[in-house]
Amino acid sequence: MKKNILLTIILIVVCFTSLTIAFFIQNNWNNVDVRTGFIEVDDGDIAYKLYVPKGAKNNPGVLLLHGYQNDHETSAAYAIELARRGAVVLAIDEYGHGDTTIPMKNRGYTNHKVTVNYGNDSSEDKTYVEISGPLRYKVLMNFSNLSFFNDRYSKGSDGSKIIDSSMGGIAAYAFLSSLDEVDPSRLAISGHSMGTWASWSTAAAYSGAVNSDGVDITPKATVLQCGELFRNSVYDSEKIKFNNVLLLQAKYDEFNYFRDYENFVTDSLLDAPVRTEFLGVDAQNSEWNTTFGNFSDGSARRIELLNTNHRLTTHDSHGLRVALDWFDSAIDLDSSISSSNQVYLIKETLVFIAMLSAIFSMIPFMNILLETPFFKSVATGIPNRPDKDKSGKRWWKNCIITMLIAAFTYPFMTQLGHGLLPLNENIFRMTIGNGFLSWYLLLIVVMLLTTIIPIKRAKKKGIIIDMADLGFAGEKNPKHFDFALFGKSILLVLLMLLFMYVELFISVKAFMLDFRFIWPFFRLFTGERFIQFLVYIPVFALFFLFNNSKIFASNRVPEARINGTRAFISTWAHNALAMVGGILIVILIEYIPFFLGIGPGADLLFSPTFGGPFMSLLIVFAPQVIVFSLICTIIYRRTGNVFTGALLVASLACWIVTGGSAIL
Repeated sequence: MKKNILLTIILIVVCFTSLTIAFFIQNNWNNVDVRTGFIEVDDGDIAYKLYVPKGAKNNPGVLLLHGYQNDHETSAAYAIELARRGAVVLAIDEYGHGDTTIPMKNRGYTNHKVTVNYGNDSSEDKTYVEISGPLRYKVLMNFSNLSFFNDRYSKGSDGSKIIDSSMGGIAAYAFLSSLDEVDPSRLAISGHSMGTWASWSTAAAYSGAVNSDGVDITPKATVLQCGELFRNSVYDSEKIKFNNVLLLQAKYDEFNYFRDYENFVTDSLLDAPVRTEFLGVDAQNSEWNTTFGNFSDGSARRIELLNTNHRLTTHDSHGLRVALDWFDSAIDLDSSISSSNQVYLIKETLVFIAMLSAIFSMIPFMNILLETPFFKSVATGIPNRPDKDKSGKRWWKNCIITMLIAAFTYPFMTQLGHGLLPLNENIFRMTIGNGFLSWYLLLIVVMLLTTIIPIKRAKKKGIIIDMADLGFAGEKNPKHFDFALFGKSILLVLLMLLFMYVELFISVKAFMLDFRFIWPFFRLFTGERFIQFLVYIPVFALFFLFNNSKIFASNRVPEARINGTRAFISTWAHNALAMVGGILIVILIEYIPFFLGIGPGADLLFSPTFGGPFMSLLIVFAPQVIVFSLICTIIYRRTGNVFTGALLVASLACWIVTGGSAIL
C-alpha cells in the first residue's frame, strides 16, 4: 500500500512538473498572454486559443487552421514560434472539431466530386462524377470543393451547395482583424490538410476587403501545410487574388489529392500545368524550394519539399523554418530570433511525459483500491492450468492468425464505416469513430466464432474450456461468467478513469494544456461528446473484452504466471505483438513501396479509396496500441482476469475517438 501511494504521488508530481514547464514554454516565459474562448456566430460557437505577446500594439496577426481529426492545439508549434516573434496568433477548432459547437455538416456538400485537380476535370473522361450515399460521405468527398469556386463545383444539381468551406475561418479572421493588439494591414493565414482548403476559402473571402476604418485587411500571406492546388479557371480570378502563397509539400503524403493524384512525389510533379500556373513560370523553370515572384505585389510563390509524411508536416522543423521566414517577408515578424531557433518540440515532449504519467498513475491507484476489502475480490489470480503448449507452436499459430485477420480487414472495414456503412447519423456522429466501429464489429464476430468453435471441438474430445480459461471468471467459480466480478471491475475502472480525468481537468484549467503528443488524445468532454462516448463505448468494450480474452487469457504464455522482470517483459512482448502485429503489417504494406519511390501500398494494391485518413492514422494508432498492451499486461498479471484491463483500454480508446475528433 505504501509503495503504491508513493508511486502514485511521484507520477502526479512528474505530470504536473512537466505541465508547468510546458506552460511557460507555451507563454514564452510569461512574455505571451495565452487565453481561450469562443467566437459567437449565428450557427453556434467557435472555440479558439489566442496568443498575444505582452505589450502588443499594431502587431502582425496570423490565423491557424488545423487538419481533419485535429484541433487548435495541433497548431501549437506554429502558434508558439510565431508568438515568440511578435505575432498575435489565433488558433481555432474548425466546424465539428474540438469544443466548437457547429457540426462539420455545416460546411455543406454537393452531389458530385472530381478525381483530379479542379480545372483539369471533365465529364467526358469521368473525372467529374455524381455521388450518392450517407450525409457524412458527401461531406467527406467534398473537402476539396470550396465555396468560392464557380457554380459548376460549389452547387449541386439537387440543390445542395458548399456553404462555408472555411469551416469557421472567415468568422475567426474577422475576430482576429478586430483585436486592438493587431495591425489589420499585416494579417496572414496558415492551415494544414483540411485546414489548407479552409485557408484558401478564408483568403478568398477577404481578398480586397477593407474594414470599417478603410484599412485593407486582405491576407498578406497564406502558408499551406500539405495543400491541394487548383486551376485559376475554377473561380473568379479577376476579383479574387491570393497574396504570397507558400506550399509545404510532404514527400510521403498518404493523401493522393495532395500529390496531384500521382502515386509518388517526383520532380515531374512540378511540370504539371496546375503547379506551373501556381508558380507563375513555365515547366522548364519550375523548381522546388525556390521563391518566384515578389512579396511587394503579392506574387511570391514557393513549393518547399519536405522529407516527411502528411501528419508530421505540422511539426516538421524544416517546414516551420521556411514558413517563419515566409511570414517575416510578408508581414514583418521580429527577426531577432532566428527561424531555426525553435522550442515547440520541448513543449510537446513535456506534455507527452505528462500524459504518460497520468495514464500510468491509474495503475498504482488501482493497486491501492485492490487492497481495500470491497475490491480485493477483483484480483482472482491467473488460473493455474497445466501448460499444454510447451513448444509455443499453438501460441504462434494463433498470433499469426490474429495478426493476418486484423491486417487484411483494417483498410476495408475502417473506410467502409468512415463513409458508407448505413448508420443512423443522428446517433453515430463520430466520422472516424464509425470507421473503428465497423472494423471492431467485424472482428467481434470473428472472435466469437473462433472462440465458440474451438470450445465445441474440445468438448467433443472431453476437454472442458471454462470461463476462467477465457478470463471471464476466477478459479473459485470457473464454470460460469462471473457477473459480480464484472460489476466490481466496471466500478474499479470508473474510479480509475475519474482519477485521470481529475488530473486532466486540473491540467486544462491551470495550464490550458490537455494530454496529447502533437495530435489530440485526451480532452475534457463537452456534454455532446460525452453522449457520443456513451453511444460508442458498448462496441469498444465488447471488442476489447473479446480481444483480451483471446490474447491475454486463452492464448496466454506460461510466463504470465511467473514473477520477475524477465517474465514480465517476455509476456508483454508476446501480448504486444498479438495486439499490434496486424497494424504493423499494414504499415509495412503502406510504407515500404512508398519509401522505395513507388507509391503508398494501399493506393497501389487496392485503390486511393483505401488510402488517406486511416493509413496516415497508423503512426498514431500503432504506438497507442502498444501502450494499451502494456496496460493490459500489467493489469492481467495483477488481477488474473480480463475485465479491468479490457474495460480500461476500451474507455481510453473511445475517449480518444469521441473527445475532440470530427463530429458530423
